[in-house]
Amino acid sequence: MLLDTFIKGIIIGLSISVPLGPIGMLCIQRTLNRGQKHGIITGVGATLSDLIYSVITMFFLNFVIDFIEENQVIIQFVGSVIIVFFGIWIYRSHPSKQPMLPNEKPTEHSLMKDFITSTALTLSNPLILFVLIALFAQFDFVSSEMTIFAHGFALFSIFVGAFIWWVTLTGFVSKFRTRFNLRGLKIINRVTGGIIMAIGFFGAIFAFIN
Repeated sequence: MLLDTFIKGIIIGLSISVPLGPIGMLCIQRTLNRGQKHGIITGVGATLSDLIYSVITMFFLNFVIDFIEENQVIIQFVGSVIIVFFGIWIYRSHPSKQPMLPNEKPTEHSLMKDFITSTALTLSNPLILFVLIALFAQFDFVSSEMTIFAHGFALFSIFVGAFIWWVTLTGFVSKFRTRFNLRGLKIINRVTGGIIMAIGFFGAIFAFIN
């Protein structure tokens, strides 16, 4: 039973992390600019947000569905605006003049800042709840008979799946990081920021169209 939950949780964790949305692009940008640790901690911050929504999905399913359906337009619009401004910030940011050395230790403050900003960005889009609800239903992931320990283990398995992806993605990007000069890093910032702004912009438009 636990093995079945663990495998399903890993699949769910991968499913909500692999699509290269704003957080995926942000992980790539931070890995190139600052190093793999910053990319991983960005992904972990996003995963924490996903776990918070997973807990809500587990215990408040009916209330969550009703609330989102009643406020879907405003929720999607506000989340999209936040994403647009975040994209502008990324677009205007400048990479370090020299890449981080392999043995250089990032400060706790900068890692914490990366963690908090990625968590906040992911929390700004509660529509991920619909994705989680669909995945939970498809895999029959939770039931009313599950104990608190079983729920905790299920959340842990989701985290493992997401963490595997962030380590894999940042490891791959980090491997080719040294091939980018300052100009290349600036281009990455602008491309990443532009993509994030576009995602937020079209999300705001579709919030009123649909």
